[in-house]
Amino acid sequence: MQILIEGHFPGRKVDSANASSLPKDLHGAPPESFIVNLADVTGRMKSLRKMALLWCKIVAELRRLWSEGQYIPGIPPDQIPDLNSCLLYQQLQVINRCISRKKRRIAATESLDSVVRLGSLNTDVLTDDGTLPATPVLYAKVNTGELILRLGVDSQSDLTMLETGEPIYTPVMQEEPLLTEDLIKETEELVLRTRSLGAGCSQLLSDMQAFKAANPGCILEDFVRWHSPPDWMECDTNDGINETLDANDSLSGRGQLSTRMQKEGNLWRELWETSKPVPAVRQTPLFDEDLAVESILDNLEDISPHELFKQLFISLLGSGFVTAETTLSNNSNLAKLFSDCKEYVIVTCQRSNWVDKVDELCQVYETVETMVLSPDEVIRITFQPEEPSAAPPNELKSRFKRLSLIFRNKDKLSPRDQKNQEESPLRQPFSSIFSKKPPKPDSSSPDKPVTSVENDWTIV
Repeated sequence: MQILIEGHFPGRKVDSANASSLPKDLHGAPPESFIVNLADVTGRMKSLRKMALLWCKIVAELRRLWSEGQYIPGIPPDQIPDLNSCLLYQQLQVINRCISRKKRRIAATESLDSVVRLGSLNTDVLTDDGTLPATPVLYAKVNTGELILRLGVDSQSDLTMLETGEPIYTPVMQEEPLLTEDLIKETEELVLRTRSLGAGCSQLLSDMQAFKAANPGCILEDFVRWHSPPDWMECDTNDGINETLDANDSLSGRGQLSTRMQKEGNLWRELWETSKPVPAVRQTPLFDEDLAVESILDNLEDISPHELFKQLFISLLGSGFVTAETTLSNNSNLAKLFSDCKEYVIVTCQRSNWVDKVDELCQVYETVETMVLSPDEVIRITFQPEEPSAAPPNELKSRFKRLSLIFRNKDKLSPRDQKNQEESPLRQPFSSIFSKKPPKPDSSSPDKPVTSVENDWTIV
């Protein structure tokens, strides 16, 4: 377990530049990820008791890493959840992303405090040691001529404020909530049931407050031009549009808001009027990283063996096919047969009842393994003449007649080929992590039988 969590995986190396899309087609995990290596280790265990103890230690270690702000190895440190991967992989992505977010928030808070401190000294020039401050202090001149300190600034844009002519700066904004596939489904159901758009309004209000803090003297039109350019219509001085606008409208020479933005009761206008200039790091968080991660860890503690093994099995299956693909896709004699195997696995695993086909999936996997280890023998078996049949051949049946023939003859390999199979990196013990029957109790604890593997880890 320590080897796993520290990232020293004994697994296979995959060329990421030529990585197959198969793991995503299967809704698994990337071949070199922590999930695949966990599946590999779990599949080598022969009792549910050992699997349960390993999983408990894994979750405990994930809690430790989170509390210490350390990334989970084998998981990207700062990516949004990949909805094409299994839920377990998405959840671990959320944990790592939350660690990155907290680090960014700390850095942004320190930067803001530095700006406020320098601003209170009314200087943006040299520091005491004669160097420029690490964080520049920026001001914006408002209509009264007063200089107001800009807070929460990220970078300067190409726009200028309509009323003051000051440059518009992009603010540091709150990041959007991190949603895994199960949370997206829950959110959609909540919106449909309550007809609420609360999350979207909260994000918009947060952006407005951050924009006001970074751009003192701005107006709604400035925010719309920056945040939603299609809702701002520039005026063409040659089309006569200015003549139709109110002569007292100071913006008539620059443009106007879109029709929907000008409607009475427009949500954007209402939110703008109620928003205050508050930098993002001082706002109420839209997404609570601590609450989100604790919820994930609690769910991982309570996950059923059935749900866990489904995801581990699929991830390990995809990893094996990716390893085989680098060899078989370039073999003109076996490429078509391998493609048939891959197609069968993808179509089967995309069905809701694929669990019922585990035995067939294992058989196809072992067939692919035989193709890698003994390609000449497979070619001989595959292309031997078929017995004549009165009925026209069915393409699908013909494919898997060849596959089953290979599988039935795989035990007739030469001693050298049999040795290669035993040492093959493709020989994944995934069939044992997804058994229709519970694994046997641990031999070291004969008095502690296990309950069903379907829904419960309980050791009684």
